[in-house]
Amino acid sequence: MINLLTKFAAEAGPSIHVAPGAVFELGGVQITNSIFYGWICTALIVGLLIWVARQVTVKPKGGIIQFVEAGTDFITNLVTSGFDDKSKGRKYVPFFVTLFFFILLSNWLGLIPGVGESVVVGESPLFRPFTADLNGTLAAGIFTMLFVYAASIRESGGIVPYIRHFFIGSPLNPLYLVIGILEMFTDLTRVFSLSLRLFLNVTIGEIVIAVFTYLGQFAAPITALPFTLVELFVGALQAYIFTVLSLMYLAIAVNHASDHGHDGVEELGTGATNVHAEAV
Repeated sequence: MINLLTKFAAEAGPSIHVAPGAVFELGGVQITNSIFYGWICTALIVGLLIWVARQVTVKPKGGIIQFVEAGTDFITNLVTSGFDDKSKGRKYVPFFVTLFFFILLSNWLGLIPGVGESVVVGESPLFRPFTADLNGTLAAGIFTMLFVYAASIRESGGIVPYIRHFFIGSPLNPLYLVIGILEMFTDLTRVFSLSLRLFLNVTIGEIVIAVFTYLGQFAAPITALPFTLVELFVGALQAYIFTVLSLMYLAIAVNHASDHGHDGVEELGTGATNVHAEAV
């Protein structure tokens, strides 16, 4: 009886794949379902945004065009308000707007029917959300932080002034060196915090939807609908958090460099600003 119950329990649950699975090979390289679907999403996002850009007119339009315009205005205001020098902030608007829409639409495209466990090739789903793969979010985090580091070093006037902004206070204070090293270590961990936050939120949402889809059986669209709607909000929230944290990391370094370049005053609030940015 125990063996029968164990066998039934093992076969009764929904099939959930957290790790990406290879679906085909390209030039001897295995392409996973998350990479494959990431390519599809990228093509759709680029095509959509190019189409919207060509449809924009002085007179506001409704529908998806208005949605993209509103999102662009929102991120533009967010970026420019993060920098003391607004002209510097405007230079980075295209990057952060692109980052926001890529993560937002990648999250949402992962919720459409057919993505996940619906279509299976061999033992792996054919399509898997790009942001539900740790490799995907890690790649996004690395690329974003490399951009932030490069821009911060350029705005600071070199790598030495950039490193100097981690060390706040008097060099005669023994804590000066310790706090500076800790700040640098914290800065390096931001790649993982950005990646893991996005990955875990999207993956957990995918698992919850899969479970309630299985429990609903024929009524799956009804049982999974509330959680899908919640994930639409979570996907937007995670895109905002990823973007605003990346923005704050860049703005902290740029504003610090501007303060020293203009009046030579030490910015005593850098550590507090770091904490505030992480808390967002």
